[in-house]
Amino acid sequence: MKEELFISGRDIPNIDPFLNIWHWEIPVYLYLGGLSAGIMFFAGLFTILDKEKEMETTVKWAPFLVPVALVLGLFALFLDLKHQLFFWRLYTTIRIESPMSWGAWTLMFITPLSMVWAAVYIKELIPGWNWKINIVDQFEEFVKKNMKPLAWAMMGLAIVLGVYTGILLSAFNARPLWNTSILGPLFLVSGLSTGLAAIIWMSKSHFERKVLTKIDIALICVELFLIIHLFMGFLAGSAVSIEAAELFLGGPFTTTFWGGVVILGLIIPAILETLELAGYKVPVWIPSFLVLLGGLLFRFIMVEAGQITRFLY
Repeated sequence: MKEELFISGRDIPNIDPFLNIWHWEIPVYLYLGGLSAGIMFFAGLFTILDKEKEMETTVKWAPFLVPVALVLGLFALFLDLKHQLFFWRLYTTIRIESPMSWGAWTLMFITPLSMVWAAVYIKELIPGWNWKINIVDQFEEFVKKNMKPLAWAMMGLAIVLGVYTGILLSAFNARPLWNTSILGPLFLVSGLSTGLAAIIWMSKSHFERKVLTKIDIALICVELFLIIHLFMGFLAGSAVSIEAAELFLGGPFTTTFWGGVVILGLIIPAILETLELAGYKVPVWIPSFLVLLGGLLFRFIMVEAGQITRFLY
């Protein structure tokens, strides 16, 4: 039997996750995809619950960010492709077992859907707006009459998109850090939380912020649970899994992950949001900014650390 060797972060000097940002395309793509999924999921949810008036920012205004975020994310992905002129081949077939196929087709549907959703409310955002095209006005009226079916479709696609951002990494079995089923749910919950943070930051309604803050605290608790479960799984696994965990438990990513992602990006925002619900005055932008920053840092660290962990035969 061939001897299995593993290269850990301890064998690679001068690793600094804060400075190693030159390969930014994939982390940014995953971040913007998760953020978009979070915003679209809650826009669809509160539409189905008939809460458009109480949750205006969630349903109407925050979704304007989604088409921009998705286009920028796809552009970042395009820059990372080695054979950029052949990206269209992803759309010549559907492979159920391929995460890239799932992601490509999901993005093809969800991107125009997000544009349609935003277009429905553009007349409220810009008074006096007129399409001046009869067929477009007719299509707008049709969409308005079918907002709930559209919301269901958008929620489903948002969940697939959020999970896909994690499965895209976990499909690489040769990378021990990524080779876990926890990444899909973890990236989904992180995306939902960052989406909520963006909405809370935009909202001017105290009632809306209060509702979303309660949901965000619950999501942060779930995210912390998944992170703990992730490392428990690594530590209970094979030698290579333990070595992967040690990158974060005394290794080169310890400070940035536990200090930047867990403490600064999750625990402190949860504490600040709890204090706000208790009646203390906390600037809205602080916990929202920390959650958004933590989510971005989380993806940079996971992508960078995952590339370090590998098998050699």
